Amino acid sequence: MSAPAATPTTPAPAAARSARPPRSSRSRHLSPRAETTLRIVAPIAVGLIVLGTWQFLVSVVGVSDYLLPSPASIIEEFIAYWPSIAQAMLITGTNALVGLVVGSILGILLAAVAARWRAIDQMSAPVVASLAVVPIVALAPVLNSMFGADSQFGRQAIAALASFVPVFINTLRGFRQTAPVHRDLMKAYAASSGQVLRTLTLPTARPFILTGIRIASSLAVISALVAEYFGGPRGGLGGLISTSAASSAYARAWAYVLASIALGLLFYLATLLLERLLQRRPANERRRS
Repeated sequence: MSAPAATPTTPAPAAARSARPPRSSRSRHLSPRAETTLRIVAPIAVGLIVLGTWQFLVSVVGVSDYLLPSPASIIEEFIAYWPSIAQAMLITGTNALVGLVVGSILGILLAAVAARWRAIDQMSAPVVASLAVVPIVALAPVLNSMFGADSQFGRQAIAALASFVPVFINTLRGFRQTAPVHRDLMKAYAASSGQVLRTLTLPTARPFILTGIRIASSLAVISALVAEYFGGPRGGLGGLISTSAASSAYARAWAYVLASIALGLLFYLATLLLERLLQRRPANERRRS
């Protein structure tokens, strides 16, 4: 009686080839350096395409200058009026910075109190919801009339109000991320409320606090700009935009708009850098320990 035939096995090279991922899926994964380069180059390429299309519409298609000034004329006005633009950026940036700092401090403090006492949390919820929908257009003239036409306090108060809401909401959410078992462990060690806040609650809530500040940075600049449209001392970017548009200097108005965009990006990048620095420090400390 003959022995049964042996089952043929798959050769090792064929098995190795079948285990490899498809070429299309392998090509999707880029090296970290390539991803960083793509992240930088892609927005620049899109911006150049937009500017080229913009210039084409004005120069070739013939879009009217009062509808859409050309990028070249805007750059010329930006260079010609750079001293006044720099001064206006300083005024608007100062108002936005003061509002951002004050609003962030108040938001963090009130969130800490609301996270500690539930009654405060329930009372502050409708107030914060009301502040989130306050129209800046209606509030700016009122504050300018209350504090005088020569005071920047109204604009700073509006920027603080706009910054307060996202910082408060994100900070309160961060304070609630602490695990109950960790709080019970701190109580077992007889830690005081201040020690629990300093060693447990704040480190846990740090990413949420920094995210709220990063969101509030852009809102502070926008609020300060909008508040400058409605009275108060002259010299800010918002007032110069409205003045230039009213005098039919549309390219100059767009130059001030360009400065406003640059100021908003500066605030956003500064808070983003702060977030990365503060988030990197705890990681380095844990790595050393």
